[in-house]
Amino acid sequence: MTETKDLSIEEDGEIGIVRLDRQAKRNAISQAMIAEIGQLFAAPPEHWKAAILCGAGPHFSAGLDLREHGTRSVDAVMDLSRLWHRTTEAMLNGRLPIVAALNGYVIGGGLELAAATHIRIADRSVRYSLPEGRRGIFVGGGASVRVGRMIGTSRLTELMLTGREVDAEEGQQIGLSHRLVEPERAFETALEVARTVAANAPQSNRMILHGLAQIGEMPPSAGLFAESVMVALTQADPEAQERLDAFLTKRTR
Repeated sequence: MTETKDLSIEEDGEIGIVRLDRQAKRNAISQAMIAEIGQLFAAPPEHWKAAILCGAGPHFSAGLDLREHGTRSVDAVMDLSRLWHRTTEAMLNGRLPIVAALNGYVIGGGLELAAATHIRIADRSVRYSLPEGRRGIFVGGGASVRVGRMIGTSRLTELMLTGREVDAEEGQQIGLSHRLVEPERAFETALEVARTVAANAPQSNRMILHGLAQIGEMPPSAGLFAESVMVALTQADPEAQERLDAFLTKRTR
């Protein structure tokens, strides 16, 4: 296991396990932590084929470390927001599928970080909220774009204006999580999912991560053309041919 000031990093075969590790502060996200996460996912270990992002202890993250935030100038706050954006872009647009294991508080910046993962597994202890309005601030880690696209701008507006708490079941219904599991089962389930994802051909995973997001922004005709290019490139990969041959051989036995 590798430990830094704010993260603990383990491995399960080809899967990286990245834990937010500031339990005394409910894994509140410091500037140092978000920078470390960005550096890690911008250049993950070569042998990793998927990653899990989780929190140490009973909470995923209670959000931004506001003790740091209160003393910053306008320029410093904007710089921090852009650091968050670079980090979450490295997560979403890197080469690794990232599975989030969510428990306890997933608040503010914690929700923004979770929204930058590709698959989110929540247990029934999860409580989401975006309380920035109550603190006199605004989201700065991507929620206005990513959470809005997950649940819709109208619903995001309501959550931000009220700052209300969303329980795990409602979060599942509105699209904050992909799967809802019993308490203390989020990590176990995330590991199962990560193993399944890691077993895919890396080129296929990369096309899924990058291609679908880009196609979603295109007009239909351009999206269909991009799809044809991606299937051609993917199928031309030697590993794809090996997997197809193995599948066909198995079927003819």
